[in-house]
Amino acid sequence: MNSHRTGRALLPLLLAALAAAPGAAPGAQAQARAVAAPGARCVFPAADTGGRPWSLQGLPLTQLWQLATGSGVTVAVIDTGVGDTNPQLRGAVDRGPDYLPGASGDSLTDPDGHGTMVAGIIAARPSGATGFVGLAPGARILSLRQNDARGDGTPDTLAEAVDAAVAAGAGVINISQDVTDHGVPVPVAPDSALARAVAGAVSRNVVVVAAAGNEGLSRPTYPAALPGVLGVGASGRDGERASDFSETGSSVDVVAPGVDMVSTVPGGGQCVDSGTSFAAPFAAAVAALLRQLHPGWTAARIIARIERTARRTGPGRDDAVGWGVVDPLAAVRDTAAGVVPDPATGAPATAAVRPRPLGPDGGASARERRTAVSVVALGALAVAVTVGTAIVLRDARRRPAD
Repeated sequence: MNSHRTGRALLPLLLAALAAAPGAAPGAQAQARAVAAPGARCVFPAADTGGRPWSLQGLPLTQLWQLATGSGVTVAVIDTGVGDTNPQLRGAVDRGPDYLPGASGDSLTDPDGHGTMVAGIIAARPSGATGFVGLAPGARILSLRQNDARGDGTPDTLAEAVDAAVAAGAGVINISQDVTDHGVPVPVAPDSALARAVAGAVSRNVVVVAAAGNEGLSRPTYPAALPGVLGVGASGRDGERASDFSETGSSVDVVAPGVDMVSTVPGGGQCVDSGTSFAAPFAAAVAALLRQLHPGWTAARIIARIERTARRTGPGRDDAVGWGVVDPLAAVRDTAAGVVPDPATGAPATAAVRPRPLGPDGGASARERRTAVSVVALGALAVAVTVGTAIVLRDARRRPAD
């Protein structure tokens, strides 16, 4: 199994490890890649960051939390464990099963830090010591330790963890890993234990959210590509796909912030890391908000709301960003009908897609249109001005600061 971090930042030793996939040759070995960056390592406990992270700066959190905080919703984090000793997670994490026999501690032990960062993006409580906070600070986290820095998790133990999360009453499941073989995503058979577990969760009305992958390829990744799963790619500050690593193609239903993400680490403080691992919990947190606000909704309807309210420049889906960038406030407060029937109820759509702009600049296509307009305008200015007049132009492609 591959946990989706890019290694830009930052735990004491970041290892991306790949377990033998279903159908792989017997005895296939997990491969590890050391990606720690000298001078950029995060040693935890870490210091508290002062300001508000970029991924939260554009969100009116007070307005959002007046509508929902995730209260009463349990989000299962199937990962490397969750260190609940971080003050922002203390009292917010429940101990779930541990699928790493022989490892020290239990599911509340996280030597790697990956799972603790994932959990923090979802449900870190507000703290006067930092501007960082989880998007659904009222939610509870159920920690299921199933993987580690060596990639000791397997598709079968992941399936067991999904089943356990459903049995424990989780309303949302976050999976920030995928099935790969030597760095290449491999398919999961429809009759495999993992596919059956995910199908069981979906049938029990659990929202399953999975990272789309960091391989930078355009091929399905699993479990993100399984039916009923919300597959999440990573976007950057410009609201577009993190093109240096985020997967494209059918695994990407939406994208969410996944570059230079601040979050909690074991013992206290926060670190920064990048990857679809940290985009998935952003979307899972929105699912928790919707689960609280609409307890009677099906999982399919919650996923459809997230997709329909995502910010995009065109009316349809594309392989780079899926339906667009997750918009938490729009998802929670938008009462517009969707674009496709809810597959669970068959209720028909009553309105067409309404594209949401990506931000002040509207994204790449809008920037290209503005650039073309600027070129025409410059030509007119060149004819109109007299010799010696200085023309100073701002970069037409520059976005306002986040």
